[in-house]
Amino acid sequence: MSTVVALVLLLAVTAYAVFGGADFGAGFWDLAAGGEERGRRPRALVEQSIGPVWEANHVWLIFIFVVAWSAFPGAYGSIWLTLFVPLTLAALGIVLRGASFAFRKAVAGRRARTVLGAGFAAASVLVPYCMGSVAGGIASGRVPPGGKAGDPVDSWLNPTSVVAGLLAVALVAYLAAVFLVWEARGAGEEDLARYFRRRSVVSAVVVAAVLVVGLLVVRTDARPVFDGLTSQAAPVVIAGALCGAGALVLLVRGAARGARVLAALAVAATVVSWGVAQWPYLLPETLTVADAAAPSGTLTAILVAVGLFVLVVAPGFVLLYVLEQRRLLPDEGVEDAAEARAVPGPG
Repeated sequence: MSTVVALVLLLAVTAYAVFGGADFGAGFWDLAAGGEERGRRPRALVEQSIGPVWEANHVWLIFIFVVAWSAFPGAYGSIWLTLFVPLTLAALGIVLRGASFAFRKAVAGRRARTVLGAGFAAASVLVPYCMGSVAGGIASGRVPPGGKAGDPVDSWLNPTSVVAGLLAVALVAYLAAVFLVWEARGAGEEDLARYFRRRSVVSAVVVAAVLVVGLLVVRTDARPVFDGLTSQAAPVVIAGALCGAGALVLLVRGAARGARVLAALAVAATVVSWGVAQWPYLLPETLTVADAAAPSGTLTAILVAVGLFVLVVAPGFVLLYVLEQRRLLPDEGVEDAAEARAVPGPG
C-alpha cells in the first residue's frame, strides 16, 4: 500500500512540475521580455495565457504537502527541518508572485506597475529554483531520517542542489516557451509565435546542456541516484530524451501542437526518472518508502481521499484546462487601471 501512495505522490509532483512549471516559466519570459514598450506584447500574452489557471495550479502543491505529511510523517518532518530555508523562500515567493500578478493591473502608476511586475517575474524564477534545490538536497542524501534536522546551509547550497535548481528554472522556461508558441498562434499573432519559438529552441539547448552537467555532478555528489538513473530509470531517461528531441524537431518545423505534448512529456519524464532512480528510498540510502510509511489505516484513508479527489476535483481541473485551451474563459481579474484612466469619460 505504501508503494501505491508513493506513486500517487510522484504523479502529483509531476503534475505540479508540468502545470505549475508552465505557469512559473511564463513568469520567466515576463522577466526576460525587456523594457516596457519592447516587452508589452509578450507580457500581454503571458498574462492572457496564465490568468485563468495560475491559482488552480497550486492545488497540486497543497495536495503534495497533505499526502506527504500524512503518509510519510517522519520523512516530511526531516525534509522541513533540514530544508526550511528554500521551502520558506519558495512559500514567500509564491505569495509575492500571486500578489504582484493580481495587483499590477489594479494600479495605474508606472512605477508601481514596474515594481509589481518585477516582483512577479523575480518570484517566478526564485520559486522553481528553490524547489529544484530541495529536490537536490533530498537526492544527494543530505536529509537525515527520523524527523531530525540536517545542515540548514549545505543541504541546499551544494553542487547537486545548485544544478537541480538551475535545471528546474531551465525546464519551466522551456516548457512555457513551447506553450506560448501555441497561445500566440491561437491568438493569430504569428510574429509572437516566431518570437517564442526561437526562445523555446534556445531554452531546449540550455536544458540539454544543464542535464549533461547535472549528470556529471550527480555522478560524484549523489552516486546512488546516478546509479539509478543509469540502470532502473534508464528507460524513462531515454524516453524523456526522445520526447525532448522530437519536440525540438517539431519546433524547428513549426508544428506547435505536437511540440507542446512532447515538451510536457519530456519534463514529466525528468521528474519521474528522479523518483524511479532513488526507488525504493524516500531519502536515498537511509529511509525506504516502506519504512517511512504511516500505519496501514492512515494509508487506506489517504487512498480513499485520493479516490474522492479523482471523482470530484479532477473533472473540474480537466474542464478548466479545456475551456482555457479553447479560449472560452473571460479575462481574469480586474480591468486594467492604466487603460481605464487613459480612456476619456463621457461628455
